[in-house]
Amino acid sequence: MNKFPLSQKYIDFINSINVTADFLEGTTASGKTTVGAGVKFMRMVSASAKKLHIIASKTTGTAEKNIIQQDNGILDLHRNAMYYGNGDKDNKLPHIKFEGKIIYILGYDTKDKWENVLGSQFGCVYIDEINTANIEFVREISTRNDYLMATLNPDDPSLPVYKEFVNRSRPYRKYESCVPRSIMEEIVEPPVKGWRYWFFTFYDNLSLSAEDIEKKMQSAPKGTKLYKNKIEGLRGKAAGLVFDPPGEAFIHASKAKQMSFERFSAALDTSYSQSSPDMMAFTFIGITTDRKCVLLDELGYNNKNLQTPLTPSDIPKVFSDFLERNRMKWGFARDVYIDSADQATILECEKYKRLTGSIYNYIPAFKKTKIIDRIHLQSAWFACGDFLIVDSCSGYRNELNTYSWQEGRNEGKYQPEDGNDHFINSCQYAWLPYKHLIGSVDIEV
Repeated sequence: MNKFPLSQKYIDFINSINVTADFLEGTTASGKTTVGAGVKFMRMVSASAKKLHIIASKTTGTAEKNIIQQDNGILDLHRNAMYYGNGDKDNKLPHIKFEGKIIYILGYDTKDKWENVLGSQFGCVYIDEINTANIEFVREISTRNDYLMATLNPDDPSLPVYKEFVNRSRPYRKYESCVPRSIMEEIVEPPVKGWRYWFFTFYDNLSLSAEDIEKKMQSAPKGTKLYKNKIEGLRGKAAGLVFDPPGEAFIHASKAKQMSFERFSAALDTSYSQSSPDMMAFTFIGITTDRKCVLLDELGYNNKNLQTPLTPSDIPKVFSDFLERNRMKWGFARDVYIDSADQATILECEKYKRLTGSIYNYIPAFKKTKIIDRIHLQSAWFACGDFLIVDSCSGYRNELNTYSWQEGRNEGKYQPEDGNDHFINSCQYAWLPYKHLIGSVDIEV
């Protein structure tokens, strides 16, 4: 095997034991494929008692180019491995022969290319860019192996592959701090024993020089989706997003503390479902004397993840505590807004005010401004630097990375999706009554 430098994280990854699945996510050029497929996967094949194994990529050509024949690919690292791209007399499918084992090379782009091999049990399975794979294939093959390895580039976190597979794995405690906070907040599905999650970056690829890393980081404009996905390794839809704010829209709380606020507001968007990722989203905003809207704080709950689910009667105390915390830190928002469709929560908050003498006025949210017009306003504010977000508001930021347009069922009309929008809606409820106080450019809606 050829030699190339390995970071300590990659060494620990290669040597990890009692693992039945490894999921490798992260930035571009982090070495996931080289070390994952070329080193650990081949080591697992070598150790397996089974003869048949699988490498799956979008097409067999992609597998050849990115996994098998590239520099430091499988054939480079393992000189005793032989690749039969057109099959041979014994195996008609493309395959690698290695230490008496057969590694089939499959394309998962169309069902007829992979369903022929199903029905067998395999030792080790490697799935390249599992986020783009046919989910039927992933579900089927996941039950037919002793060991699974999958790489993926950051993608739409609502894809079923995250919920069913990736988010059921867990990082080793040693490397938990290496995983971006926004991703750790999504790895909440019930874990599977022996499934491990790994997040790799440029800095884990010791083959890259500082100049190489700088060149790659400069290749994508900061704040764009390309930069977030490829350079920061953060999840989010690559196209069709409703909002794409510039990086300058995210500020530290210390910068917000230096601003002069003339009004504060807060709002709540509710969802009590125990079977969906929908959130109860609390937001607190400030509007400055120079007409900027700043999201200062957020709080989110998901009943699916709570041992004791919240009900409408629980919300007034939770909301009041959130408001008091922000009153002490930022200022007093006397009028606060609740989704007008949630009459049960509104009534509970009004009852709470009568019984406790709460200083807050709980008001049904104003919804006369259409959703498309709210998006128009906010997009203009982002463009002009008039809408800012304190960078600790990770729930809101995650929604910005996923909230997308969808094409309507009739007449090709586009509309924003009904989902990934609870913090966004909550924040809109907070600023809607004061939209005339925000923005340096007049927008008619």
